[in-house]
Amino acid sequence: MNIVLVEPEIPPNTGNIVRLCAVTNCSLHLVRPLGFSVDDKALKRAGLDYWHLVNINYYDSFQEVKDKFPDNKFYFATTKAKYHYHEVAFDNNDFVVFGKETQGLPEELLKDNEEQCIKIPMSRTTAARSLNLSNSVSIIIYEALRQQNFPDLS
Repeated sequence: MNIVLVEPEIPPNTGNIVRLCAVTNCSLHLVRPLGFSVDDKALKRAGLDYWHLVNINYYDSFQEVKDKFPDNKFYFATTKAKYHYHEVAFDNNDFVVFGKETQGLPEELLKDNEEQCIKIPMSRTTAARSLNLSNSVSIIIYEALRQQNFPDLS
């Protein structure tokens, strides 16, 4: 599986996602600008000593990711989707795309990919807008891996 973070802003979230990638064999794709330096102490601390275990790729735009992997499926995580994350059939080489913590993914990207947008169910009776980014990534990635019978995981 592939995780794409578009312009992540909070170092500990990205560090936690690095840990997730390390224990699930997922690749991480980071789209600039990043809201932190990859040398950030909080980022390194959250990722522990797992950085060398993860395939991390850097891009200057999301289009660069799409151009590099034109034959792969992309799913876009957003609170504005009509489909829940468990309603799609994930494949081993799919990409799940997440936006920045404060704004999510750009509206144009969501509009252009409406049928590939997925969401995590949340309460309608609270003022909370969304889950934490690293929690959202974990929920969706583990569902994708569950659908594939947790390949190479024990």
